[in-house]
Amino acid sequence: MIHQKINLLKNCNLLCLDLSQKIKVQNHGCQNQAKIGWTPSELSKTTQFFCSDPSREQSNPNQQNNKQTMSDERAYPLASADLSVTILDLVSQAANFKQLKKGANEATKTLNRGIAEFVVLAADTEPLEILLHLPLLCEDKNKPYVFVPSKAALGRACGVSRSVVACAVTTNDQSQIAEQIRALKISIEKLLL
Repeated sequence: MIHQKINLLKNCNLLCLDLSQKIKVQNHGCQNQAKIGWTPSELSKTTQFFCSDPSREQSNPNQQNNKQTMSDERAYPLASADLSVTILDLVSQAANFKQLKKGANEATKTLNRGIAEFVVLAADTEPLEILLHLPLLCEDKNKPYVFVPSKAALGRACGVSRSVVACAVTTNDQSQIAEQIRALKISIEKLLL
């Protein structure tokens, strides 16, 4: 009787089989297979058996689609394309006038201090939960907030080379863009109604 022992090592993705005192190792990725006592027919049989898991392949895309659908539902209100361009243009101007705080932590601080005019959030943040405290805080402080579709575009508008998931435009009544900020605040508040 052949004693079979199967040991799956998850961290290194190797499959080790001990069949009748022969150690056989193959790469789980089915590419670079180390053969110690393997025949090509044995390799193909075990590769097909251990490397094809149709239930795992089918469940991953469905889970990703469900995550994306959930993210879209929670990212409310999402700005339209025209409003997104206007928001990103004003964010860029605010960065030039030093009236912008970048990042979720900085946006939280400005809301708590009461110096935020409005908050812009990225809808494609992964995971979205790192931002979901901001809409609640904005509603408590009676400040408007809006989601834009892309964190990369928000990062470019903020004037940095990295993605930005949230930013807050701060108050300054003597600023040259104060009137534009007021007009955009009204547009954002209309989305929330």
